[in-house]
Amino acid sequence: MKALATAATLALLMAGSTGAAPSPVPPAPPASPPVEDALFAQPYIDKDEWHDAPVRHRYVHGGFKGTQTRFSFYFPEPAQYQGRFFQHITPVPDSENNAQLPGTPEEDKIGFAIASGAYFVETNGGGRDQVGMPGKGVDPTIAAWRANAAAARYSRVVAQSIYGGKRPYGYAYGGSGGGFRTIGSIENSDGVWDGVVPYVIGSTMAIPNMFTVRMHAMRLLKDRFPQIVDAVEPGGSGNPYAGLNAKEAAALREVTRMGFPTPSWFGYRTMGVHGFAALYQGLVMADPTYFNDFWTKAGYLGFDDPHGFDGARVQHKTAIAAPISAAEAARMGLSTSVVDGRKDGGVDNAFAALQGNEAQRIVAYRLSSAPPRVDFLGGDLVVASGAGMGKRLALSRIEGDIAILGVTDPALAASLKPGDAVQVDNSNFLAAQTYHRHQVPGRDFPVWDQFRKPDGRPIYPQRPMIIGPLFVQSTAGSQLTGRFKGKMIIVENLWDREAMPWQADWYRQRIASHLGAATDDHVRLWYTDHALHGDSSRQEDPTRTVSYLGMLQQALRDLAAWVEEGVAPPAGTAYRIADGQVLVPADAAARKGIQPVATVTVRGGDMATARPGEPVAFSATIAVPPGAGKIVSAEWDFEGDGRFPVSARLPAGSPSSVRLTARYAFTRPGVYFPALRVASERHGDTATPFARVQNLGRVRVVVR
Repeated sequence: MKALATAATLALLMAGSTGAAPSPVPPAPPASPPVEDALFAQPYIDKDEWHDAPVRHRYVHGGFKGTQTRFSFYFPEPAQYQGRFFQHITPVPDSENNAQLPGTPEEDKIGFAIASGAYFVETNGGGRDQVGMPGKGVDPTIAAWRANAAAARYSRVVAQSIYGGKRPYGYAYGGSGGGFRTIGSIENSDGVWDGVVPYVIGSTMAIPNMFTVRMHAMRLLKDRFPQIVDAVEPGGSGNPYAGLNAKEAAALREVTRMGFPTPSWFGYRTMGVHGFAALYQGLVMADPTYFNDFWTKAGYLGFDDPHGFDGARVQHKTAIAAPISAAEAARMGLSTSVVDGRKDGGVDNAFAALQGNEAQRIVAYRLSSAPPRVDFLGGDLVVASGAGMGKRLALSRIEGDIAILGVTDPALAASLKPGDAVQVDNSNFLAAQTYHRHQVPGRDFPVWDQFRKPDGRPIYPQRPMIIGPLFVQSTAGSQLTGRFKGKMIIVENLWDREAMPWQADWYRQRIASHLGAATDDHVRLWYTDHALHGDSSRQEDPTRTVSYLGMLQQALRDLAAWVEEGVAPPAGTAYRIADGQVLVPADAAARKGIQPVATVTVRGGDMATARPGEPVAFSATIAVPPGAGKIVSAEWDFEGDGRFPVSARLPAGSPSSVRLTARYAFTRPGVYFPALRVASERHGDTATPFARVQNLGRVRVVVR
């Protein structure tokens, strides 16, 4: 999944695939749809052919003359079509052929749409040149919603030429930055989409603040995360602050009150800085004087506590020894953004995928001397001589004497030559880590109350402007007003590290300020427990988190039934917010929403001790909220290795609640976290890969 609302992110445009020999097709559709947007008045089709993978469909590809906008439509056989389309909106302008990339069965967007009676729509969002903040010829409304709206409108023209019948219903969905773009799309248009499913969404204050506060905690708590995570694990103390000094406790309290879900720190080794790598340069451009003020003026942490950065700040003068291209990096086994961006296969496949200019692109430099070793979350390579003198290139990390670039200008990167003097400097990156303290918004953002004095005034000096809304405006095309026509189901995740979960409630409140008592007639908010930010079926630790793809897919189906048949979806998730944390009831009936709840105990509690070879008894209750479906699978993973090799036997008829028992003997001493992963499906279909809503339960066993 790409980063949260990164309007400045560079998108990789992937190549399309070829198809099977075309079957006879109806006559081509009319050359032009009714003109709704003069920029997109001249659509064209350059491919119209039948494909057999991932499922049989008619593939129609084209664009709009005079623009960079391209689209792909995937139409089912007439017998499968039920008069609707689903359209996925990516976080940033991306390829119009993403749906053709390989993935797991549950990730198949084309197959899911066709199985749901819909054709599928995707675009390149207007093209990579539309990425960026307003100005320099960039019109943010094109990427935000206009390109997607034009493709959606024209897809109806094509669909009606193929199937006949009335106007197809249309539903868009997108997550993270795509969630911003999905909301912006329905807020800025009329009659294009009948409903939307934005997911893992932020607020107008998300950027860059949700990342900066997290990085501050990562720096100060880097040695304390094992005990913090253990405290909130099953059988833990429940007190993540135990053993922390005052500065460490303050950092954890600050990030928690801003909404970071404490259990999600389990990924502290791998989470990195996520979307901030792309946002960093935009922040520097938007508020350049901040980075000097941070180190030189009272009220900023760099000035008030300079020794707090001892051992963290790097200002290392060196020189370029040799540039390293993407192809060279892949051969070296060096992990870079190019290599990491490939979906599967590691370094070998990444190297094979690099072609032409992409292979020659400079992604790293070998330096004449290695900087001191610190926990380097990011920084700059400041050029002191040569063609790039005075410029800065973003660095993502340092590995020995190799400086690996972040999101930066390829031409500038290519201009550096051996012998050019440079300085590795993370001063700006360190300064950014408390930027959120100097961006205190209005009272509708209570997570910032920790930075207010009793009289409501900010504790810290404030910057001349609050920049988050500017980033959101450039991404969504609007300020998330909450005004739209149609229906909406919001999906947000309780363990999300990038889009703090309270932000979905913030947007729902904006909607409610306009709709009042009618809000539930138009909106649902469903929270997914044990789910992170990325919309992938693969999980970093499957014993801790689950995929929320099934939740998304059921939301789209429920949205269609709501719009087309007036069938109201199950109730929104019941929750409350305390000190930035979204809290939900433990009981499925009280929690509502559509996610099943799995509660596991070991010997009657959340922790047990045992000897090697001694059988240990487990119990579990699984329940689905009212009207949300039936239990279709339950899998045990006693060793905690993520394989879930033991399938529980469920009662016949796929019930909506069930009790399970199991016994297991551990052969080796150690600390284990056995997990039970469960799934429900609306109609009890055990065979389908789609709309299977997952959750899990977990306990601790200490074998001595």
